[in-house]
Amino acid sequence: MGLLTDAMEFAVAAHGETRRKGDGAPAILHAMEAAAVAASLTVDEEVLAAAVLHDTVEDAGAELEDIRARFGPRVAGLVGLETEDKMRHLPPDQSWRARKEAAIASLKEAADEGAAIVTLGDKLSNLRALYRMREQKGGAMWEAFHQRDPEQHHWYYRSIAQILSPLEDSAAWREYDWLICQVFEEN
Repeated sequence: MGLLTDAMEFAVAAHGETRRKGDGAPAILHAMEAAAVAASLTVDEEVLAAAVLHDTVEDAGAELEDIRARFGPRVAGLVGLETEDKMRHLPPDQSWRARKEAAIASLKEAADEGAAIVTLGDKLSNLRALYRMREQKGGAMWEAFHQRDPEQHHWYYRSIAQILSPLEDSAAWREYDWLICQVFEEN
């Protein structure tokens, strides 16, 4: 079995019937969408595998060591870069900014160019969901999140866009930038 097919099967099993908190969509659809975005930027199977696996540790209970043993050190490293420390000793609304600052710092320090591709896949998928939610619920959409201040989300997504600017010639980055403007009403 190929690395990407194996990663997809692992992700389907790990996510099971889990749904995303914001829009209620099956979590596996987000993982597959992130991988599809990544596939528009690279054919590197390790990067694509990491994109489909990016939430299995953070949200689905998989262990990073299991990812390393099954998919290798590079895939595990890329998944690890996308895995947020949930800081469970604090309520999620209190740890949100610190978690996002740590994620931004990790992305800035990433040596593997695949990290930017995995991140763009993840965050573009997230922004697409936010755009759909905004169309359906307007400003009430933020009630579905621990961080309810849209300006905090705006700061986070725009910060990521700046880090990912080496990808700005890609359709995926341009869509990401456009969605930030739409969701957060940038002028």
